[in-house]
Amino acid sequence: MSGEYAKDTICIQSGWKPRNGEPRVLPIYQSTTYKYETSEQMGRLFDLEESGFFYTRLQNPTNEYVAQKICELEGGVAAMLTASGQAANYYAVFNICEVGSHVVLSSTVYGGTFNLLTVTMKKMGIECTIVDPDAPEEELNKAFQENTRCVLAETIANPALVVLDIEKFARIAHNHQVPLIVDNTFATPINCNPFVWGADIVTHSTSKYMDGHAMCVGGAIVDSGNFDWSQYPDKYPGLCEPDESYHGIRYTERFGKLAYITKATTQLMRDLGSIQSPQNAFLLNVGLETLHLRVPRHCENAQKVAEYLESHEKVAWVNYPGLKSSKYYNLAQKYMPAGTCGVISFGLKAGRAAAGGMMDHLRLAAIVTHVADARTCVLHPASHTHRQMSDEQLLSAGVAPDLIRFSVGIENVDDIIADLEQALLKI
Repeated sequence: MSGEYAKDTICIQSGWKPRNGEPRVLPIYQSTTYKYETSEQMGRLFDLEESGFFYTRLQNPTNEYVAQKICELEGGVAAMLTASGQAANYYAVFNICEVGSHVVLSSTVYGGTFNLLTVTMKKMGIECTIVDPDAPEEELNKAFQENTRCVLAETIANPALVVLDIEKFARIAHNHQVPLIVDNTFATPINCNPFVWGADIVTHSTSKYMDGHAMCVGGAIVDSGNFDWSQYPDKYPGLCEPDESYHGIRYTERFGKLAYITKATTQLMRDLGSIQSPQNAFLLNVGLETLHLRVPRHCENAQKVAEYLESHEKVAWVNYPGLKSSKYYNLAQKYMPAGTCGVISFGLKAGRAAAGGMMDHLRLAAIVTHVADARTCVLHPASHTHRQMSDEQLLSAGVAPDLIRFSVGIENVDDIIADLEQALLKI
């Protein structure tokens, strides 16, 4: 369908396609199990000789149709839903890594992702080298080792708003015979398709713009189908060698371009169980149906708010890729010419101490952990989401101690600016 229709139509029509007499709206398949007439039929499903549903921890029809829609929006070959964006990034990496593996990680990724890779997965025997995404190619090349298995970065970093040079990172990763995994949460497939620029795997926290209403935590992984794992059997034995825990299946041999997602489903989801509930997937689908309408409004509002803040006498600095003053403006124009995201970061001349006071005076914008939904919200990462980091770690992650993350919603932009104005007047 993705080749036939624009993204606007895919948001509405893709995934669930009712047949004669079936519900027009995607049903919630609220069932853990699925009935079959014969033992042989069930056996073929467990041998992966036929596709179908047998236990919701592995696959569920509601989830499957929503994953198909996200897959088409990204232009991939296969996708899966997870219980959270954090689970999506974990599965995406762990699907091709094991004890002794090494990952090249962008320093500006979201704090939770940074901790996942550098602390928790380190305990699993997976090491990381942290790189500055703005570093020149020759410096980035030095980060790779013989045991490097992937590169992980974000299209637009949360909350640093660093725009990734996707082509550069894809080229470097492929020169070292490893895939590039890109978290595309902030840009969404409406504004950017990393596969077009050479990325191999895309992840999402669907809790953000895709859901759009802060109702459900969730994640997604999409495979482009472009990385040929079979060319590197020594690097990716989990995909190329027999899986003794699943009848000795060689995923690349049996499933071709679907190998990566099939392994993540039948092996990781089977063993780790980070499933997205069918009810959450249903609500996510409702959000996806308006994604193409909401994202441009977020970007339009954010551009006006960023321009307002940039001209305010009490504001020390503003970071938004849509501003011509941004060091990432040209990259944003290249990869996301229609807009970037609705998130702005800025600092006050009064410094870090004034950030909390200003936020406390906001009336329309709410202080919440969440970001990228319909309602305007605000956060001080150094005090909240990134408080486990030292000042040195904050700066290396592109998070200044005085940074205020302001997520612009889809309310009337004049009301959002008025709210900022009255709060700024009180500091």
